[in-house]
Amino acid sequence: MERLKNARDRAVRLWKRQPLISTGLALLLMVVVQTIALGFDYPSFGDWLTAWGRNWINLLRNNAGVGIVALGMTFVIVSGGIDLAVGSTLVAVGAMVMALVDVGPNGLLKALGISGIPAYFIAILVGVLLGLALGESTGYLVANRRLPPFIATLGMMKILRSVTQQFTQRSSPTIPKEFLNISNFRIGGEIILPIIYWLILAAILHVVSLHTVFGRQIFAIGSNERASRLSGINVKRVKRRVYTLMGGLVAITAVIQIARIGSMDYANAGSGHEMDAIAAVIIGGTSMSGGRGSIIGTVLGMLILAVMNNLLNLMGVPPFLREAFKGLIVILAVLLQKRDDSNT
Repeated sequence: MERLKNARDRAVRLWKRQPLISTGLALLLMVVVQTIALGFDYPSFGDWLTAWGRNWINLLRNNAGVGIVALGMTFVIVSGGIDLAVGSTLVAVGAMVMALVDVGPNGLLKALGISGIPAYFIAILVGVLLGLALGESTGYLVANRRLPPFIATLGMMKILRSVTQQFTQRSSPTIPKEFLNISNFRIGGEIILPIIYWLILAAILHVVSLHTVFGRQIFAIGSNERASRLSGINVKRVKRRVYTLMGGLVAITAVIQIARIGSMDYANAGSGHEMDAIAAVIIGGTSMSGGRGSIIGTVLGMLILAVMNNLLNLMGVPPFLREAFKGLIVILAVLLQKRDDSNT
């Protein structure tokens, strides 16, 4: 029993001090289980490998949007905040982008005689700027007006979705087929552009988090806000920029999602994105108390969630119970953090 207890304590300490190792091992184990669940009943090894590869492409593509949101959520949580408004921000930006590229009678840019690539460029630019502005607004409430992040983002969540639904009640935009190539253009016969966008953004933000002043300031503020302020860091400005970055990433996700499916359900689109993103960040080893985390860990955490959902689907687990498994993993991750914090 003593050896078992010591092994458990070492695993807990490893999870906190080397979260990438433990998260990576957990992902590897789930990949092995998923591979077994997929089965090996194929005519040849080539057929099996093709099926295995397509399963992974579908898995990554379906989770790329939430994965991008999770990248921004990493910065928010490391800084000591939280953002519950990402789903509603996605809807607001999506509604604006679709209204601009709409080739139907109500298309905004069509009414101005603008179409094709110029229209797509303007729509994406306006959408990203809107996302940045909404993120900046949230950051202002948190940093300058000192509202708790939970309250500020909860209020923004309610406002943005309800206002968007009010102004789009009779809206039925028609998205041009060329716009869909942003996500659906095939490379090697497969639709992998959303995955590429996710990985490129992850690489950029990984560099930002480790090798820029902005990244170091985020970690410093999350670790000790008062000490950061006394050391000369403009805490308010950094916090605003964190939420602004979050808004920009959500806007990019909105564009990718619209280009992927050609429409958006304003009542349900983005619903649950905030919870999935937070779950991925926590599973990836980021501390809910702030000051500790990594982009790579978040990517691994997102992959764990994706593989878990796929595995539960292969096993025939009902959709509602899949969310319960996700909740259990998040609770376990936070409990491990708190347990190790009390031992250090």
